[in-house]
Amino acid sequence: MLIFDDVVLKQGDFSLSVALSIKQGAVTALMGQSGAGKSTLLAAIAGFLSPDQGQISVDGVKLNQLSPAKRPVSMLFQDNNLFPHLSVLQNVGLGLRGDLRLSAIEAQHVSDVLTDVGLGGMGDRKPAALSGGQQSRAALARVLVGSRSVVLLDEPFAALGPALKAEMLDLVKTRLAGRTIVMVSHDPADAHRIADTVCIVADGCVSAPVETKELFANPPEALSDYLG
Repeated sequence: MLIFDDVVLKQGDFSLSVALSIKQGAVTALMGQSGAGKSTLLAAIAGFLSPDQGQISVDGVKLNQLSPAKRPVSMLFQDNNLFPHLSVLQNVGLGLRGDLRLSAIEAQHVSDVLTDVGLGGMGDRKPAALSGGQQSRAALARVLVGSRSVVLLDEPFAALGPALKAEMLDLVKTRLAGRTIVMVSHDPADAHRIADTVCIVADGCVSAPVETKELFANPPEALSDYLG
């Protein structure tokens, strides 16, 4: 379980208060206006921002004092964060070992995952040789090869067309089943497609998770204002 115990996050004049828990294995969407603090929350979970107050924990492990590399957390960024000088296989291999000293078994695992996401035989290519959709698949594969229990999605598929984005979201739902997923999205269709629950980020606070169907059937004022 991902727990925020009276957490306060501050950046300049901005402050975000979080006191909630997310069930292990749930897909939770974060929704709210731009600038409400959705990406700030992901940054705190990943370890790029330290709470000014409170504790973040995963399955009883306190995260505040752990570096990003030591946390049981993987993150898909909006720009995919692929290294242009590395091959696709090497970029994905970083999900297993930061030094890329992969054993034969690990290298085969990377190749197998690339095949699973439709990039079989493309491991030697550089990211620039891939289409936008293929780059998204490579970034997703880097998460899939590892075993970290929490996956953060900061709108990694926002630039894709509707059909390809839906395909990527379905891959997330099926391939990452059992992991805790926290997803930032501005598109209600994303939440409807794969999210079990939704948290609304508004007015410096994050709401407790509510089942997706229930939330959209009876939207709170903050969500109604956002959806228009």
